[in-house]
Amino acid sequence: MQLIRGLHNLNLFQDSLANGCVLTIGNFDGVHLGHQQVLDAVTAEAKTRGLPSVVMLFEPLPIEFFAPEEAPVRLMNFREKISAFQQTEIDYVLCIRFESRFAALTAEQFVKQILVDGLNVKHLVVGDDFHFGKQRMGDFAYLQRQGLESGFTVTDMPTYHVDGERVSSTRVRAALAKPDLERAQALLGKPFKFSGRVIHGQKLGRTIGFPTLNLNPKRLQMPVQGVFAVTVDGIADKPWPGVANLGIRPTVNGHRPSIEVHLFDWTEEIYGRHVDVTLQYYIRPELKFESIEALTEQIRLDAQEAKQYFTI
Repeated sequence: MQLIRGLHNLNLFQDSLANGCVLTIGNFDGVHLGHQQVLDAVTAEAKTRGLPSVVMLFEPLPIEFFAPEEAPVRLMNFREKISAFQQTEIDYVLCIRFESRFAALTAEQFVKQILVDGLNVKHLVVGDDFHFGKQRMGDFAYLQRQGLESGFTVTDMPTYHVDGERVSSTRVRAALAKPDLERAQALLGKPFKFSGRVIHGQKLGRTIGFPTLNLNPKRLQMPVQGVFAVTVDGIADKPWPGVANLGIRPTVNGHRPSIEVHLFDWTEEIYGRHVDVTLQYYIRPELKFESIEALTEQIRLDAQEAKQYFTI
């Protein structure tokens, strides 16, 4: 999978897209089972036609541009989303900066300038509720009409259901907010995880006997908070167990989201390493304690419960 950053870089891929492409467009937040159905359809069609498969994304998300105060918390930051696409058979991800000039494109301009002239689209796969262009005037029926004139075909993907429930990023967020990790996993098709680089923290954990690795989740908000039994990938030849606090660390007057993981029986320094922290079991909500001593005792109990979960 190759990342194309911006429409201005499409000229670097003219040879690859010379014969056209099979495209899908969306936010793909979480890359859940519904998204995976769309991606499978795109890659299958691309193979049948002998064309490259392309996903079009936007940064920021359109709702973050138009109504940032109403924008939902992200399930994935941008790096995590790109990493998820690298696990698929998609050939290219085109990330377009969503700003005022792009937002002002009419549905007709979007089709002509982006789909036809820019990407030479031969087939487009979209969700059944897809809208685009200024004031969201473009929809599936409009794309079909434009496709007949411009030489591309369009497929709409029906809503994907799990146990009679529509799979959507909104429902994944609702499951994580509880948090119901089993439900979130059923909708995502995989356990929920955070990814990031291990950074230097305040090193308070060392002074109280529970050293932690720290990640900056690169989010303004967290889709899930609390204390969890977790496994960490990227530091050993197998997932490593631990206990993690996800939140803002109110006891030490924290303000921005953070992830702190105490790894069981681990002593190596791993600063700078990229790791995945997978949530396995919910222990309790994040709490503010009256003293460091009270916090230390609770961490001991949390670690004990996590070890029982892993039967260490």
